[in-house]
Amino acid sequence: MRSPQQMLFSVAKLMPRPLKTFLKSQIRARRRRTFAMSYYRERLDFIRSWAKRDTEDVNFYYKLTDHNRAHLVHLIECITGHPYATISSYVDELENDDKLRSHIRRAFKAFGFGRDITVDFGRRLGWYAFARIIKPKIVVETGVDLGVGSCVLASALLRNTSEGYSGRYYGTDISLTAGKLFCDEYAAMGKILYGDSIESLKKLDEQIDLFINDSDHSAEYEYNEYLTVADKLSGRSVILGDNAHVTDSLSRFSLKTSRKFVFFSEKPANHWYPGAGIGISFKAASTPTAFNFDELHRGPLSSF
Repeated sequence: MRSPQQMLFSVAKLMPRPLKTFLKSQIRARRRRTFAMSYYRERLDFIRSWAKRDTEDVNFYYKLTDHNRAHLVHLIECITGHPYATISSYVDELENDDKLRSHIRRAFKAFGFGRDITVDFGRRLGWYAFARIIKPKIVVETGVDLGVGSCVLASALLRNTSEGYSGRYYGTDISLTAGKLFCDEYAAMGKILYGDSIESLKKLDEQIDLFINDSDHSAEYEYNEYLTVADKLSGRSVILGDNAHVTDSLSRFSLKTSRKFVFFSEKPANHWYPGAGIGISFKAASTPTAFNFDELHRGPLSSF
């Protein structure tokens, strides 16, 4: 009794050569397709699950993978010279901030946002870590949307203030409904400037220590934001670009202004979204000593 494989081989020998070639190409294509899809099958499962739930439609919330989180901490360590353990503790600080999570959950419920939303901070962990390390006197975020990022940055400023390092937050957004979550104690750390971001930045008479671009995602507008704040950046300033996975605007600006540029590629855990990232622009002189800010925060704490 011949096996099915032997029978198939016998039949194949009788086939015309063109048919053999065709079948071989189809079998090879199917094998290659199956192999390639193995890299995406889990993500397709996440899409099917996500589509049925009442969650956010944009600006997705998710954790970073453990490896990706570690890579982020290592990168910030290389830029700032601060110990890995210290930076990791700042990341833990945000991830374990139950007070902030409760504030966001209450606001989501009050405003009728998706009932299945679970807030995690993704690449904003990096925003928070830089704010805790730099101890900025002035933080500017362009593009506020609901205000999750605003609250994350304000939370960092609140902790800095409790440690003796005062700071203020300015957000910009063209939508008058932006920043719904930016309220209560978090709003005490700053304010939102409504209107065109570039026009708001032109009027801002402050020296910026931490600048985060997340507004109009066109490459030209993003680049013009950087040009607008170029003369307002402090010597120790860090720029975080939220659109650097799409445009080269921050990279080009860094070259033009003799700044260093690196990119962190975000890897979401248990989500279909492939991730965005953080473009990071900083001065070459940003060494461990450059990030010692005790001398930069002399005097009483300031407030609005």
